[in-house]
Amino acid sequence: MTSLHLSFFERSAIEVAKDLIGATLVFNGVGGVIVETEAYLLEDPASHSFKGITRRNCTMFGPPARAYIYRSYGLHWCLNAVCLRGSAVLIRALEPTAGISTMAVRRSCQDTRFLCSGPGRLSQALGINGSHDGLALYQEPFEMLKAAEPEFVCVGKRIGIAKALDEPWRFGLTGSNFLSRKF
Repeated sequence: MTSLHLSFFERSAIEVAKDLIGATLVFNGVGGVIVETEAYLLEDPASHSFKGITRRNCTMFGPPARAYIYRSYGLHWCLNAVCLRGSAVLIRALEPTAGISTMAVRRSCQDTRFLCSGPGRLSQALGINGSHDGLALYQEPFEMLKAAEPEFVCVGKRIGIAKALDEPWRFGLTGSNFLSRKF
């Protein structure tokens, strides 16, 4: 498989979110196949970047192909891939394929369906936290590989937000048992 580089992320977050379905994400040797994403744009009221640059969201205004990591509700770390200025893709779920025993220990969970089915679970399983904010997604400790073949992608409304609820910017691998929520 081919590694994803800077040019892959220098596009609209909507395109990147769709094209990440079926790609492989590994962090320090632990990871899997991306099965669910959501796109967030600069002009999107649901995006952290909507009101401008802050200390929390400054990574979104930096170069593409960087990890934008934030804490959600003061509890869970969430991993995003920065795209064009002020936009990013939330990685919502993975199908675990590498380091499953490590993920199970980190999550205190033996059912692989629930190791990475949700952005907080995913970050916990992979060992991602705020100290990784701003790291390049195309070099260690990250590895991102292009999907081997085009995947069947389902599209729906984003979840877990209070604004811009009707935007169809959530993407998922059709038929996956590892989604955070069914489409």
